[in-house]
Amino acid sequence: MIRWILIAVLTIGIAGTGFWGYQEQQEKNDVLIQAENTYQRSFHELSYHVDLLNDKIGSALAMNSEQRLSPQLVDIWRLTSEALANVGQLPLGVLPFNKTEQYLSNIGDFMYQTAVRDLEDAPLTDEETESLENLYEQSGEIKDELRQVQHVVLDNNLRWMDVQVALDNQEDQEDNTIVDGFESVENSMDGYSETNIDSPIVGSSSQEQHEFKFLEGDNVTEEEALAFSKEEFNVENEENLSLTQTGEGSDIPMYSISYENDEKRAYMDMSVQGGHPITMLVDRPVEDQQMSLNEGLEVATDYIEENEFENMTIFESNEYNNVGFYAFLSNENDVRIFSDAIEVKVALDDGEILGITSRNYFMNHTDRDIPEPEISEEEAKEMVNPHVEIQEEFLAVIDDDEGEEVLTYEFLGVMGNETYRIFINAMNGREEEVEKLDGTEINYGGNNI
Repeated sequence: MIRWILIAVLTIGIAGTGFWGYQEQQEKNDVLIQAENTYQRSFHELSYHVDLLNDKIGSALAMNSEQRLSPQLVDIWRLTSEALANVGQLPLGVLPFNKTEQYLSNIGDFMYQTAVRDLEDAPLTDEETESLENLYEQSGEIKDELRQVQHVVLDNNLRWMDVQVALDNQEDQEDNTIVDGFESVENSMDGYSETNIDSPIVGSSSQEQHEFKFLEGDNVTEEEALAFSKEEFNVENEENLSLTQTGEGSDIPMYSISYENDEKRAYMDMSVQGGHPITMLVDRPVEDQQMSLNEGLEVATDYIEENEFENMTIFESNEYNNVGFYAFLSNENDVRIFSDAIEVKVALDDGEILGITSRNYFMNHTDRDIPEPEISEEEAKEMVNPHVEIQEEFLAVIDDDEGEEVLTYEFLGVMGNETYRIFINAMNGREEEVEKLDGTEINYGGNNI
């Protein structure tokens, strides 16, 4: 009897130890997953911020208004701060990255010092403009280096936790693609000295958000949301789907639905009212391209129509890693409404929808009373930097720095080897925004949907 009691006690003890070990392993895995997600987010945000940094410095070069340049420089300063914050969240404590951090810090100082002075009384000197051109070239090189690392990371599904292990075990460190990539970024800084940044300078219009104005329809149930998600994610069952509902404090009541199996991960935010997809992202291997960018546009256009988005026009499209990226704008009587933007991603191997961003549309779309311009198109052209060769022009509504919609003349033009989109206020001739275009394929005519 005592023997059986001992056996039972030992069995329970072994089972308890095993369960405890399992819990410990699960908690360890949760910590590792959280750290990995933080590293991945920080790196991709760093690459994104350096991309924006390069574009906005290029835009500053094309500006013809001191009034517009000052907030542009402030925005560049803000981006350098965000890029530095991203660097600080990467596992680079053992890997020297101080030259690049110092370079970003110097850019921030340069931009801030220039932005805070009165540029109308003391405009940029020739030396400062030359410094700005140097910054543009140098930030472009850093952008390309980071993109190369990003490309390798995504193509090979590399994990940042492996970087941490490689850095912590220097004596046993093998070749590591991410470490090598960041060393390449750091080495590229050897030629940059503080003499390139010996005086001050960034920007873009406010992205102030409004309340959601255009949600229509009855509330959908969790079961209806799961059924719609299954269709959007292009999966056959609901086994790997999970759903949560946002609590108090969110912009609107939404369902957050995620899906994951060995080959595909997907996530979507859906409004409870009407069951509208606000954002969706599907991550899966994209095979060899079987469709052209134009055929992908047809798929994106069909998706826009099926979801009953009103009066949409293709604005621009581009292709990266066998995926087509398409941006649509609302069009009211040949006036392009930038506030009502929708973006769609299409896999060019089989035409699957891989992403949708419609937040701006549902947040801003409304009935508008668009005024007639108070200055002519020719008068607006005179406000554009004379070195920019204008090739196309449109009427467009954009958000100004205060988040208010304004009617503008939109000009597409070329200066040197770069293409710019320039917005001139159609009521008072103010230069509202200058945007450098980066390899996008523009649909100049625009097709209404």
